[in-house]
Formats: sequence, C-alpha cells, structure tokens
Amino acid sequence: MQRRRAAPEQDAGRPLSLPGGMTAPLGWDAVAVPDHLGPLVVPWLPRVGCVYTDGSQWWWIVPSDSDYALPWPSPARYTTGALVTGTARLIHRPAGTVPYTPPIPLYLALCRVTGTAPDWSRAASA
Repeated sequence: MQRRRAAPEQDAGRPLSLPGGMTAPLGWDAVAVPDHLGPLVVPWLPRVGCVYTDGSQWWWIVPSDSDYALPWPSPARYTTGALVTGTARLIHRPAGTVPYTPPIPLYLALCRVTGTAPDWSRAASA
C-alpha cells in the first residue's frame, strides 16, 4: 500500500538515474541538502548510499515514502521521485547493488548538523 502521489508538473525536473547494476526494490526518492552540509553529515552515517551533487546541493537516495510522518529538518528538502531540475553528477557510489542511504540515520544526522530536535523528541502540546 502506498500513498497517492500527485502527477508531476511539467517543469518539475527529471529523476536522478541510478548507476548501472544498481536496483531499487523499494523505489527511490531523494533528500537534498545545501552543498556545505553534505560533508558534515557523512561522518554520522553508518552507511552512505548514492549521493549526487548539482554544485549547490547534495542529493541522498532514500527508499520511496521515507517522508511518511517524518518532517525533514530545514534546510533539507525531500523530493518525491528524486526529481532534479539541473544536472547532477554522482559523487558517491556504495559497494553492492542497493543505492539507499538509511533514512532514519540520515534524518538524525541532519537534525544534528542543523541543530534541530528530532520530531518525536519535541514536546507535545495539549
């Protein structure tokens, strides 16, 4: 069961393509972060999947629907379908055939480098 997705807009971009020999059995989306944050995130991750850059952002490949009930911290931007409007080049290819960076460790690393409390640790209002 998957959430319904809106039809992509004409100028929404094109999806990042996976390197040859890689498979994405769970589909793929991307999390974009400003270029200067990318290197700060890497040391906090247990595994780094495919990462792309377009010169201003790093794009991390995550399984589809990794945004379900998870508000990614600003300035990160979750992109359904891994759509990019410019030209992005691959800067990291993991060993093996799966392109994913685990989404929860990526989320926590982004929270750490942006100084944002994870959503589930915020106080609930009555």
